[in-house]
Amino acid sequence: MSLDLFGIAALLWGLALLLAASCRPPSASRGALALGIVAALGGCLAGAFIDHPTTASLFTSGALFVRFRIDPAAAWLLGWGLVAALAAVCAGTPAHRPRLWTSGASLSLLGALGVAGLQDGVSFLIAWELMSLGGAALLLGDRQGPVPQNGRAALFMLALLEVGSVALLAAILILGARHPAFASWPVTLRQAPDGLIFVTGVLLIVGFGAKLGLLPFYEWYPAAYGSASGATGTLLSGVVLNAAWFGLARGIFQWLPRFPGLTAFGALLVVIGTLTAVLAILYAFQQEDWRRLLAFSSAENAAVAVVALGAAVLFRRDHLPLLEGFAFTVGLLHLGGHSLAKGTLMLSADHVHETRGHYRIAQSRVLAQSPWTLGLGALCAVMSLAALPPQAGFVSEWYLFQTVFQDFRLHGAEAQIALAFAGAGLALTAAIALATMAKLFGIGLLGKNGVSGPAGTMRRKGTILALGLAVLGYAVGMPWWIRGLVQSRLAHTGHAAARLVHGLILVPLNPHFAFISPTLLVIVGPLLALIPLGLLAFGMKSGRRVAPIWAHGLRALPQASATTALAFSNALREFYSFVYRPRTIAERRIEKRPYFIKAVRFEYGQTALFGPTLFTPATRFVRALAQRASILQRGSMNAYLAYIGILLLLVLGSVFWR
Repeated sequence: MSLDLFGIAALLWGLALLLAASCRPPSASRGALALGIVAALGGCLAGAFIDHPTTASLFTSGALFVRFRIDPAAAWLLGWGLVAALAAVCAGTPAHRPRLWTSGASLSLLGALGVAGLQDGVSFLIAWELMSLGGAALLLGDRQGPVPQNGRAALFMLALLEVGSVALLAAILILGARHPAFASWPVTLRQAPDGLIFVTGVLLIVGFGAKLGLLPFYEWYPAAYGSASGATGTLLSGVVLNAAWFGLARGIFQWLPRFPGLTAFGALLVVIGTLTAVLAILYAFQQEDWRRLLAFSSAENAAVAVVALGAAVLFRRDHLPLLEGFAFTVGLLHLGGHSLAKGTLMLSADHVHETRGHYRIAQSRVLAQSPWTLGLGALCAVMSLAALPPQAGFVSEWYLFQTVFQDFRLHGAEAQIALAFAGAGLALTAAIALATMAKLFGIGLLGKNGVSGPAGTMRRKGTILALGLAVLGYAVGMPWWIRGLVQSRLAHTGHAAARLVHGLILVPLNPHFAFISPTLLVIVGPLLALIPLGLLAFGMKSGRRVAPIWAHGLRALPQASATTALAFSNALREFYSFVYRPRTIAERRIEKRPYFIKAVRFEYGQTALFGPTLFTPATRFVRALAQRASILQRGSMNAYLAYIGILLLLVLGSVFWR
């Protein structure tokens, strides 16, 4: 049943591509795209909760057998990303070229489905490149900025993704040297030297990490997201990010065999994920654009899920299958909730753009002019990304800390130190993420200064509410959602998932160690709210004195003194100046005398960590090589004839050489 629904979804997405290419009305292609997402959601539900995993043979080409089989864990994870994708399609996008945007969305979804279920290296690489091509089409279709800026963002993204694709191609060539089918790879590589297996694992980290935003690749995120709409960000941060993470998980647990270097490999994953999470959230806190802040936040959450993968590898090395499955399940839970929460805030960013004409995080009376339903949806998402109870982010991060606290069960000091380092880094990340989300919601939505604007469409506001409540429903229904992972056999997920729930209580494998229950908290929370409501009612009867806040002795708070995004985050900007390397320019233009100030110019920013030290020198090197190689194309007919002659000599020499 699930395979049939996935086939229908692929056909509908192909139809959406054809309708978009044939210049039909955008509503037709968008309708086919939405119907395909609904069919794929049905396939995910059936694959995770109903069907047992089965394999479908798609076609055969010589010795290549293209098969599709989706693990329940993959169906479970893709399903949450597809919920956010459906919300983005229903809410609409402010894309300047809607047909191109629909084509990009169709390609991205087709690629994500292939990455999750294809069973050979050749078709897997094609699906992987479809995701990259679809992402570029989404950016170019949106065009939420000057054309050169959009073009540079798309090219920078594609350049870094192609670096990852080359690394992934090299890894697949090593793994599939004898046969392209995944099932034969662990057996083939088991006889290889440990160093080659470790190098293959590093190539997989680079290949998948380019799309996940692991350092240094996360620097394409802000430029790409910042030139796109929130609907595009919903797709990239949801189903595409989930597929990339699951691809890395497949590479580690299905393609690579057990080898003595697993401890070093797992520690490498943990350290890279932790450093990426810390750096990404530090830069997210300083952003003044909704999309750029949420882009860095996506890289941070992907890195947190990679830390869970690294912990699973360390437990695998020490033959602790339950803890291995526990850590892997935590990564799934984290990315599932992240897809819903990030989609809600991305669509909220589109609402800000629709009503205020910009994506800046500034006090602009957004919620003051919107119904309470919009604020409720956005609040659920912000609480989740800030890991506040009872939301989804709190559940997954609580589970993640319970995972790294199991370091005492590992045998080697290297593995124990890696998990201890992860615990410290994740604690710092969680604290800064809380401040980041407070800045986004407090200034970007609650701020009451600014000029009023249009109210926005009800369709987008309703979608934000529905998706925000889905975040809460994800957390409250966790005792039931986890059951969809029980049938998975990837990394012992099924055995661990069955022991994470004790009635309505969530436990870290053992109910006697620790527990939480968002379900019970939602039930008890309203009862506890009766206490402050009673105090409020008593205060209203006894009389209250309402006075304006103190504003430096002024009768009213001037708009110019309102808290800005810079004022909110400047303290951390100075404290971590060794990371940010901030630059500040303050100039005054005076007229005749110094106290007659005509104009003030104030600029500030942060220096990218890897741009000046890695990407800029690499760009200069490539341009220098291109300049030197341009002599081969100087337009001389004699030179071209000489090239042909040399090529013929080489061909003849290779034929007659013995």
